[in-house]
Amino acid sequence: MEVSNLMIQRQINIKAIVTPRWKEEAQQNLQSQLNNVDSQLQSLDMQLQQVLSEIQKQSIQPPGPEAMQQMENVKMQFNQSKSELLEQKNQVLQQLQQIQVLDMNQEVDQGQVVSTFKIQVGDNLISKMNVELLLRDGIVEEIRGDV
Repeated sequence: MEVSNLMIQRQINIKAIVTPRWKEEAQQNLQSQLNNVDSQLQSLDMQLQQVLSEIQKQSIQPPGPEAMQQMENVKMQFNQSKSELLEQKNQVLQQLQQIQVLDMNQEVDQGQVVSTFKIQVGDNLISKMNVELLLRDGIVEEIRGDV
């Protein structure tokens, strides 16, 4: 039995046209991410203090070398987590700066979605794989490529 067509998946690039509304929504989204990271940082600091306090309560006074080592290990773990969160915050701040300097009507990448499509004998696979959606304020303005 000879197969003449089949369904396959492709990644479709999504681009957005920069508009005042798009900029505002992007900035609000990034500000929300910043607030989330700040909350995580505060929570992390509180957790560190609680864990250190608990270790001190459980150890003899003054804390012995074992308790001191345990406290140092905990601090190192928390500092690693804090460092990762600060890196995230820095990346979000950089994205905020980048958004502010974008020109109106400029096209920017928004991500990708997966699409299923039919291909048959004689079709150009490469042109069928290169499809792009262009959005203006969330509305599809253009579909580029061989759908």
